[in-house]
Amino acid sequence: MARLAQTAGLTDIQREILSTVRDFVDKEIIPVATELEHRDEYPQEIVDGLKELGLFGLMIPEEYGGLGESLLTYALCVEEIARGWMSVSGIINTHFIVAYMLKQHGTQEQKDHFLPRMALGEVRGAFSMSEPALGSDVSAITSKAVKDGDDYVLNGQKMWLTNGGTSNLVAVLVKSDEGHPEGTAAHKSMTTFLVEKEPGFGEVRPGLTIPGKIDKMGYKGVDTTELIMDGLRIPANRVLGGTTGRGFYQMMDGVEVGRVNVAARGCGVAQRAFELGVSYAQQRHTFGKPIAQHQAIQFKLAEMATKVEAAHAMMVNAAHKKDSGERNDLEAGMAKYLASEYCKEVVEDAFRIHGGYGFSKEYEIERLYREAPMLLIGEGTAEIQKMIIGRRLLEEYRLQG
Repeated sequence: MARLAQTAGLTDIQREILSTVRDFVDKEIIPVATELEHRDEYPQEIVDGLKELGLFGLMIPEEYGGLGESLLTYALCVEEIARGWMSVSGIINTHFIVAYMLKQHGTQEQKDHFLPRMALGEVRGAFSMSEPALGSDVSAITSKAVKDGDDYVLNGQKMWLTNGGTSNLVAVLVKSDEGHPEGTAAHKSMTTFLVEKEPGFGEVRPGLTIPGKIDKMGYKGVDTTELIMDGLRIPANRVLGGTTGRGFYQMMDGVEVGRVNVAARGCGVAQRAFELGVSYAQQRHTFGKPIAQHQAIQFKLAEMATKVEAAHAMMVNAAHKKDSGERNDLEAGMAKYLASEYCKEVVEDAFRIHGGYGFSKEYEIERLYREAPMLLIGEGTAEIQKMIIGRRLLEEYRLQG
């Protein structure tokens, strides 16, 4: 039987990479994922295995020691990893957003300093936009950087950092009024700082505290944290790109990569839910036959498979568009929106197929049922995606005259 969500036109190298990742997922992630997730344990051995495979350098250019692969290759790898355990895909997602931002916007010194070590997984990235009181309204950021001699002093509280504890490099978005007179639009007075720190919790460098892990419904194993800056002193050469006021655009560029990633995660989780559902439907018997032979279950499986295929196609399209160098906020928004919504629906249908056993922690579908909701809000809620999509459509279809 042909697997769902196949991608046409891949090179031999891409197919080899994906085959290697899939084998790793089947042998090293799926057998231990539920146990580690229930313990909320960081998957160190899995992460070490990904480092050995070179996954942390997948999209980093060869000149910096990476594999120089495309966003499409990366997204397809993420899809496979999320099929095993979504939390692991989150560990590499924020790393690659920071690496991508450095590649696209960093100074040559910043690229030379960080990218070779990021390719090896020695430097692990996290990025920080959100704050406790702002949600999706990035323009409402209150964290601030003030120029002081050759340094900047940062103060404020950030929220929802994936890899906040395990990372040692955080791209932090704050307001910076230097060179931007009062009345400047909020998005033109933001700056991204590259903040180096020690891994762990507590005070990880003078003026910077990572309080601890946030206890979550799902998406466990990976550490999600706050970040508190209180007189954090950062040298001017750690302003991403060397110029203040460009942080919003740099972050939005990175978030487009992140949205393709979230779409890929949704595809991977949905694929796994379908696999579990179609397998259980052939094992479970009611009224003298496997439930897969009941028309109601066949209809459900047909709907699930169609949603998996549709989400995968949109995710691939968004990755292709970004790789081409074209603007892809419309395609990324559509892919993220559709894949996350379909993921939720496919997981719920697989949960229903399992009946009462789906409610048991002994069954893998229970974990997926708690993981899927994170995709509805990560990298922008469904409502934010629809705003982006609607605005872009009006740009494309504006009436003339």
